[in-house]
Parts: sequence; C-alpha cells; structure tokens
Amino acid sequence: MIAFFGMGLLGSNFVRALRRRGEDVHVWNRSPDKATALEAEGARAFADPAEAARGAARIHLTLPDDTVVDDVLERARPGLAADVILVDHSTTSTQGVVARIARWRDRGITFVHAPVFMGPQNARDATGIMMVSGPRSVVDPLRPVLAPMTGKLVDLGERPDGAAAFKLLGNLFLMCMTAGLAEMLALARPWTCRRPGRALFRSVQSGHDDRPADQADGRRELCGPVLGAHDGAQGRPADARRRRGGRRSARAASRDRGAHGRCDRRGSRREGLDRDRQGRGRLMSQRANVPSSRP
Repeated sequence: MIAFFGMGLLGSNFVRALRRRGEDVHVWNRSPDKATALEAEGARAFADPAEAARGAARIHLTLPDDTVVDDVLERARPGLAADVILVDHSTTSTQGVVARIARWRDRGITFVHAPVFMGPQNARDATGIMMVSGPRSVVDPLRPVLAPMTGKLVDLGERPDGAAAFKLLGNLFLMCMTAGLAEMLALARPWTCRRPGRALFRSVQSGHDDRPADQADGRRELCGPVLGAHDGAQGRPADARRRRGGRRSARAASRDRGAHGRCDRRGSRREGLDRDRQGRGRLMSQRANVPSSRP
C-alpha cells in the first residue's frame, strides 16, 4: 500500500495514475475535501497523516516547501512502519534535503528526494521528467517503482542533494526564459504596427496590458536606448520621452496602444508628437529670423 500526502493538482493526478495501475492508495491533505474527492477514484482519505501512513510501504509527498514537509512528516511519524521509504517530490532547498536525509537516517528510515518537471497532466499520464539522486543502495531499489510514474527517470548521481539543486536551477532557467520572452514581446509590440506578425504578438501578449506602473517604469529604464531608437524611428527626437517630462504610466502606455496593442497614434501619443513637431517648427523660425553676423 502507498500513502500520498498533498492533494494539489500534481499530487491528486499522481494518485489517479496510481489507482489506474491498480495500487492501493491512502491520501491526506491539509484541506480534507481535496482528499475525500479522490475516494471516487478508489483512494482512501484520512484526516490524520499518521493514520494515512499506517501500513504504507512508501509515502510520497507533494507539498509546498521545506517547513510544510518537515511538519507533515513529524505528524505522520507515529504511523510510520520501520521499513517505510519516504519519497519527496516537493520543490525544496538543498539544505533542507540534506538535513532531512540525515535526520530520518538517524531514525532508521530512508528518505529520498525525487523532484519533477511536470504539470498536472504529466502526472496523470505518467509523462514528464522525474529526477533522483543519492547512494546506489537507495536509488537502485526505487527505480522499478518510480519509473512508471514518469516519462523519464533521470539519475543525477550519488550526491544526496543533486536532484534538489538541479530542480532549483531548472526552475530559475524557466523563470529567466519566461521573463526574457515577456520583455522581448513587450519591446517588440511597437514594431508590430501594420506588420504581418502583429496577430501573433497580440495572441501571445493578451492579458498583459495591465502591468503595474513600477514594472513598466523599470523596463523603460533598463531599455532606454532601445526605446530611444524607437522614438527616432517614429519621427520623434531620441530624447522625446525625457523632454515630455518623464515616463508615462503603464496605463497611459496601454491606452495609447489601443485595445489590441496597435500603435494607433491617438490621444496623448499623438498630442506629444504634435508638440514635438511644433517645437521644432518654432526653433527653425527663430533661427530664420536671427540677423546674420557675417559682413
């Protein structure tokens, strides 16, 4: 029998996949309704993690962080069998993993960290990636039971916190890539006016017009040279934004672009352009009226 703690989107779909393969599963969740909902799938829900753990050969966890993992395991401790194996799929710190491995080893219980790169559907379909690391005497016996839970089981060596480190680095890479792509699309939006690809940018950027003003201002500070070049390309002086009295708010920028992100040159955008042209016209008139100092 298997016990599973944490019935969020990931944990609940792991349980559904285990039930589909005929496994007996006990489930527990801090919000009892999420656990009881899985009784329709054939799982048994418990209000106490110790009762859910009683008689389990393995206990899997999908919990938010180190603090919650430690708390739930301590609550489950009275129900743990002497030969139970704890398999934690949560995204936690490397220090937390090392400390838990040592703590439970001193208590005579095996703890293994096996984080995943999965979405809920991956957990249900047994696809995606699961990582594991640790001594061969611990990892090798677990391969036959972990492999059916994932599309690919990646062994990251004997370092006990190796899987935790790789998971954190992978998450950081995804965050940087997503943020970079969002910034690129935000900067590319003005160039999509009357371009064949504007529908693509609109579809990817839908829902991003209501960014907080401080985020938009920070983006403009970091990307000032690019935005200055864009001003020049649109017929404005490169320092037009500074001359107009500073940055516009995110809401004003969104309004100027129109409902679909187009550069429609209406409202304050058009007025600012007209003021710039009028200023240049007055300057040229003044220069034309200055008497020449040449003999």
